Amino acid sequence: MGKRRMVVAVLVALGALGALGAAAAHAQPAVALSEQDFLAEVPMVLSVARLPQRLDETPGAVTILDRDWIRQSGARDLADLLRLVPGFQTSNSFAGDMQQASYHGAYGEFSNRLQVLVDGRSVYSSYLLGSTGLGLQTLGLDDIERVEVLRGSNSAAYGARAFLGVVNIVSRDTKDTPGLAIGVTSGQNGVRDLAARWAYAGAGLGLRMSADQRVDDGLVGAEGPTRVRRFNTRVDFRLSERDELELRAGVVEASATRGFVGRVGNPVRQRTDHARHLQVDWRRTLDADQVVSAQFSLSHERYTDHFRYTPVPGLIVDFGGRATDHNVLLQHTVRHGAALRTVWGAEFRSEQVRSQPVYNRSDAIRTDFTRLFGNAEWRAAPNWVVNAGGLFEHSSLSGDTLAPRLALNWHVAPGQTARAGVSRAFRPPSAYEKHADTRYFHPLTNALLEVTALASGQVGPESLLTRELGYLADWQSLGLKADVRLFHEKVSDAIGAYRKLPAPARRPYDYVNQDRFRIRGLEYQLNWRAWRGGEVTFNQSFTRISDSFNNDTLHGAADNALSLVLMHQFSNRAQASVSYNKSGPAVLQGAAVLASKERLDLRVAIPMTLGPAKAELALVVQNLGPAYLDYDPLYSFARRAFVTLRVQH
Repeated sequence: MGKRRMVVAVLVALGALGALGAAAAHAQPAVALSEQDFLAEVPMVLSVARLPQRLDETPGAVTILDRDWIRQSGARDLADLLRLVPGFQTSNSFAGDMQQASYHGAYGEFSNRLQVLVDGRSVYSSYLLGSTGLGLQTLGLDDIERVEVLRGSNSAAYGARAFLGVVNIVSRDTKDTPGLAIGVTSGQNGVRDLAARWAYAGAGLGLRMSADQRVDDGLVGAEGPTRVRRFNTRVDFRLSERDELELRAGVVEASATRGFVGRVGNPVRQRTDHARHLQVDWRRTLDADQVVSAQFSLSHERYTDHFRYTPVPGLIVDFGGRATDHNVLLQHTVRHGAALRTVWGAEFRSEQVRSQPVYNRSDAIRTDFTRLFGNAEWRAAPNWVVNAGGLFEHSSLSGDTLAPRLALNWHVAPGQTARAGVSRAFRPPSAYEKHADTRYFHPLTNALLEVTALASGQVGPESLLTRELGYLADWQSLGLKADVRLFHEKVSDAIGAYRKLPAPARRPYDYVNQDRFRIRGLEYQLNWRAWRGGEVTFNQSFTRISDSFNNDTLHGAADNALSLVLMHQFSNRAQASVSYNKSGPAVLQGAAVLASKERLDLRVAIPMTLGPAKAELALVVQNLGPAYLDYDPLYSFARRAFVTLRVQH
């Protein structure tokens, strides 16, 4: 987007917001602002500064997707849902590293600049280049209470992986889902989904177990089906008036056909990714102003991916391996008075990856992270809130980094808040970017045939400087809310694969800090309860990536993208919703080809009773228009319709 268009868009958006804000202010008597003016019902956000904060007092722009909104969207999985969030690019392909989601582009086959949390536990995979693909499959949508999406860097709170944004998934509380629930989905494109959940809530004890399976035939052009199977359990203990204990455990397995017909180095084959986790959270309320908490988590991943290399009879190319993560977190939250709250803590994370074919070694490559973090929320005046904090991180792989953040929120008038912030973030190289050593050997003579990747180990962390302005508005009399973000993100020392030129045949790739670029733009989202039972959500983003020598980076995000969601609930609790999103040309992850996307979805749901049980029958049609390219020019997302029956007793 050109500078003139950018300036015009900013002036129009801020001018409209200012005019409405002024109108709202003039409609009331001129009185001095007090803290009570800002205690109207405002959504609370848990994950931005590690403090529970009002949405209009967080140090960043946040999109909240609650349970009802998620269900009415008609999405079957989280990656597909995130396409409706401003600034996000997503893929439904399993051909690379499963379904992906990224903020502001530049994610390729691995979305490694985004942090994904499930109930506060990082599900970022340390295998290969780093990824959130498998982590996005941790929970089925029916087990999710809400999703908080921080649109912007948050290394100041979560460290290395929260480089461009954070997706925080909050599971449903055990007391909110008592009884038995079953769901069955069937439809076009081989859609065959099953889900079952049982929960118990008693005095001091809550228990939930859920299992589900998601199956379809994949994208048009794919050579086989995709299948995701999950099992999750959660146990909540109320140990005393001051102590709470939560236990979570789960398993997820994703199996899909990867590769392409006729590509010797990437042929069609079946790949299976498997992960299991254990998480323990303890929370103690010391007094009315202090809370301490601790978290321990353990996760283990196994990747099975191998194929025959046809030019050499008997040669099996193997990209399989394992990854194990341990994490310990301690946190102390204190309210020092009416004007000041602080949170501080420490975290230790150990990551181990093991793959003989990928690293040419049998031992595990271990990376340890030690983190110290803190954030202060200071109400300098009734209408001024300052958020200041940061995170110090030591990585055994890349040394020390410091990620500070400063943000100022000004409550201009009741329901009107302006925000300004600046932050710095870092992303250290992954184990593969630091230690890759991928070699092919002859199966009979053990002679070296080819080295495809050989890391020199000279790569360092990427860095990001973010400056942003924001405006939040809530016109309660109109039922209208707005969130505007103007951003400038400067990425330095970006890591990429590098092969010296002129390159002789089969020269291996190395990973180096080879690029820098800027991401500038404007995005906004509007939510309007336009009529009784109706809701309209509209968002638009204008993004420009510049200064990079890499064409894929320059076109990693569409210059212009928008989405519109209309939802209505009738008096008999039947529901109807329509969602539409469109994005301009952006590079496909699997090939250096630009493609636009346009999609229209429809959902209609009718409540029923089946004896003593409550039920819902829903029809969803995804992509009513023409098929659009996804991931690669050979793949496309075509129309698919399916019916879901949910029964709860």
